Amino acid sequence: MARSNKERTEATRLALIEAARRLFVERGYAETATPDIVAEAGVTRGALYHHFEDKKALFRATLEREAEAVAGHIDKVSLPAGSPREALLLGASAYFDAMAAPGRTRLLLLEAPAVLGFEGAGAIDRENAAGTLKAGLAELLGPGAKAETLDALTDLLSAAFDRAAIAIEAGADREAYEGAIAGLLDGLVRA
Repeated sequence: MARSNKERTEATRLALIEAARRLFVERGYAETATPDIVAEAGVTRGALYHHFEDKKALFRATLEREAEAVAGHIDKVSLPAGSPREALLLGASAYFDAMAAPGRTRLLLLEAPAVLGFEGAGAIDRENAAGTLKAGLAELLGPGAKAETLDALTDLLSAAFDRAAIAIEAGADREAYEGAIAGLLDGLVRA
């Protein structure tokens, strides 16, 4: 059965994103050229520019796909939790699992801010896992937590998770970081 135009269009877009991901992980954003991406994807240069304005737009789409995968894994794993603390700890563990995918830490935590800037990379995070983290913190702290405090704590804990993921990828003890996250959460409740 022949594929529809929509299916062919989506297959081409996905091939470009997957090829770009491989090259961005292997070479980095700056060293990846669009002719290499189209060759890797097995499509024409015209197909690339039909789907994406430029290399940066393709990079952003690649990052969005990665961030969606991380958020999806966190949501799936932290759903069965019995308490807000347990949900946050399961979510932290799920985040570290998801970030262990080869190249993901480099793409989301190192390349993204360098290419898109702090705000651009942060927007992708806010569109994905940050909302889950903020909701978990709101449950942990209860109805008395102020919105601006939740926003600040979400930013700070997100940065802590990111720093931990970078350290873990570099060989640090994951259990030590998971224990430190638990200590941070317990400290928030006590405060």
